[in-house]
Amino acid sequence: MRGKVYLVGAGPGDPELLTLKALRVLREAEVVLYDRLVSPAVLELVNPLARLLYVGKELGEQDRVQQLIFQQLLCHARAGRTVARLKGGDPMVYGRGAEEWLALAAEGVGVELVPGVSSSLAVPGLAGIPLTLRGVAGGFAVLPGHAQGGTLPDPAPYARVDTLVVLMGVGERARIARGLIRAGRRADEPVAFVENGSTPEERVVTATLGEVARGEVAVQPPAVWVIGEVVRVRERLEALERAARPVTAASS
Repeated sequence: MRGKVYLVGAGPGDPELLTLKALRVLREAEVVLYDRLVSPAVLELVNPLARLLYVGKELGEQDRVQQLIFQQLLCHARAGRTVARLKGGDPMVYGRGAEEWLALAAEGVGVELVPGVSSSLAVPGLAGIPLTLRGVAGGFAVLPGHAQGGTLPDPAPYARVDTLVVLMGVGERARIARGLIRAGRRADEPVAFVENGSTPEERVVTATLGEVARGEVAVQPPAVWVIGEVVRVRERLEALERAARPVTAASS
């Protein structure tokens, strides 16, 4: 008897952003392998009888841990169990979901994708930063803060993209910013880091690309980094919200 593996997107952190299908799978799963970015609030929704296995990766040990994940998924599926591979955001956006799907398919294990709300889209929007806006930004690109082997992505293809979203880029933010400026992006371009997006601990840090390049911006991971003129929309929304608040009479 063979079990089945569900690649489940946990979304950016707020459990109410889970899809209905993801919630059903988590309630039915017998084994759940979850990543570092899956919020405790989401884990509380998992079947209380399920076996929870933390498989988060730290910098420098990604490949070793990934091999252990393959082995665990294969072992539990071959034992006939229903397995949820729970990943922050969406499994197919820098989540190595496709790699795990290919590895399991090669072993004859059934896999089903349960897409999640990607943090690259949801976190900026929730913070009042649209990735596109008529007359301001006609497109966007999502890039990782590091590539395979720990190298940085080539900034050249992103020099002229209206809006950039950088995932997992907090640790290398100064180097990434310097590379983007050398590739042609303006040093005075606005940027925003959204820490712990969609959760009660959310914090937004705004600056310019040049300030990031000079190492003047303090940010803590996890954070989604947005680069582009759309960042100014957040300021406009905040100004409008302040203007709409009722004025309270001064106490006598």
